[in-house]
Amino acid sequence: MSWYSTRGSAHCAWAVRADVPKDLAVKLDDLAREEPAISDFHSDPLHARQYVSLLGGKVWSGPVFTFPHAVGAPPREIVTVDRMHHLTRHFTGWTADELPERAPIVAIVEDGYAVSGCFCARRSARAAEAGLETAECFRGRGLGPRVTAAWAVAIKASGRLPMYSTSWSNKSSLAVARKLGLNPCASDWSLS
Repeated sequence: MSWYSTRGSAHCAWAVRADVPKDLAVKLDDLAREEPAISDFHSDPLHARQYVSLLGGKVWSGPVFTFPHAVGAPPREIVTVDRMHHLTRHFTGWTADELPERAPIVAIVEDGYAVSGCFCARRSARAAEAGLETAECFRGRGLGPRVTAAWAVAIKASGRLPMYSTSWSNKSSLAVARKLGLNPCASDWSLS
């Protein structure tokens, strides 16, 4: 992504990718400083047209959620993934090098292989954002909400704030947020 913002009811945060030319980054930064906090998470940024004009690219947007205080205990079928073996049958693109940076990775396993997994898509010392994957042939069974709840419990146990975000067009992911009773807190908007 070239430019990324998260806008909530109290604050707006943004980032410009390091390879954006400095003069353009300064223009984007100046515009972003004028962005107001929002109450309608479906609304585009105040300067959306200018961002698109300056950067071009494709717009991606969607809600950001926090988890309720009580998420519940993880289901018994949840395992912590710390080896590539669990991911090899149903998930491609993973490497052993990324397992530590995506941890905790929790999964529902069938026949020794993960069929649905939740991991850190992004993380810091204070918060982590969920990434969720369910193998296509296992979708529609309610696995996504269960594994995401287990991930949130693990993140809370580490002292960090678990967060979940998705695009407005990802109906399955929005359904996971609804089933978990997640609380909308902000809106992501980016150009890539």
